[in-house]
Amino acid sequence: MRAVLTRVKKAAVTVTATGELLGQCGKGFLVLLGVHADDTEKEADKIADKICGLRIFEDENGKMNVNPADAGAEILIVSQFTLWADCKSRRPAFTRAARPDTAIPLYERVIEKCRERGFHVETGRFGEDMQVESTNDGPVTIWLDTNEL
Repeated sequence: MRAVLTRVKKAAVTVTATGELLGQCGKGFLVLLGVHADDTEKEADKIADKICGLRIFEDENGKMNVNPADAGAEILIVSQFTLWADCKSRRPAFTRAARPDTAIPLYERVIEKCRERGFHVETGRFGEDMQVESTNDGPVTIWLDTNEL
């Protein structure tokens, strides 16, 4: 499983065709989450734990030392199968990305695990064509891959 996690001042996701607001957050994380075809609940639990525990908010000395719970962070999680793009040719292939029957339950598990930790979590809509807006804070952007955690 892969995630691009950006520390944000605010973020929102809307349906491209209609402008319907699907989810938003204030100070916290925008997480673009990609599920690999071989991922299991183990990877979902691992990445959720990492998201909820990353100490990337600044303390009183300006050091990244505060975890998201202590910072009062909110989380916006958006599915992003293109994180598993194979770009060996000029036209990306997405064969490594999980099919919806595998990806949706694992995407939902990450969301639920973050909520179980007490976070306010909003989401995009799996498979929807969406527009994502964010005001990055820092900017701080972290690449997570469960194969490397």
